[in-house]
Amino acid sequence: MARTKEFDPDAALRAALELFWRRGYEATSMSDLVEHLGIGRASIYATFGNKRELYLKALARYEEGLLPDLLQDLSRPGPALPGVRSLVRRYAVEATVDDLRLRGCFVTNTAAELAPHDAVAARRVERNWDQLETVLHTALTRARAEGELPAGRDPQALARMLLVLLQGMRVVGKASQDPARVRDAAEQALTLLDPLD
Repeated sequence: MARTKEFDPDAALRAALELFWRRGYEATSMSDLVEHLGIGRASIYATFGNKRELYLKALARYEEGLLPDLLQDLSRPGPALPGVRSLVRRYAVEATVDDLRLRGCFVTNTAAELAPHDAVAARRVERNWDQLETVLHTALTRARAEGELPAGRDPQALARMLLVLLQGMRVVGKASQDPARVRDAAEQALTLLDPLD
């Protein structure tokens, strides 16, 4: 007779995500995971695989909630630029509020810690960034078509600039004690969405 799992795999995955997000991949040991998840090492391996596989599953769980929220924020009826501005300002706030800034973005953390030497992690980060860039590009193209964005502005280039800004704010926010550094950068970047003089 097969034994049933004595734990909730979904709850364990959420707990692993929280621990990896707070401590990073390298600083989290299997012993840390066993203690934090409250399940045995053999159960972790049987359900999720090794530490790296568990990390990648946690990353996938994190990503599940990102795109739907962005799509909802940037595809509301009406003008598109207010949604783009709101997104940039939200990232700036999250990058400067202590309880949020120290954790950063799980995708950005993965880009800094694993992507340089892990091809699978690098592809996952690129896929996430491609999705974010596409959502921004779509909103900015709509804004230009509706006359909100000057015709001389390139939605693709602006989307890429905003992607790099958003990721950079997460990194700077984690390390900087000066929230004005992030806020000023965000507001300066948003001037590129203003009408041409």
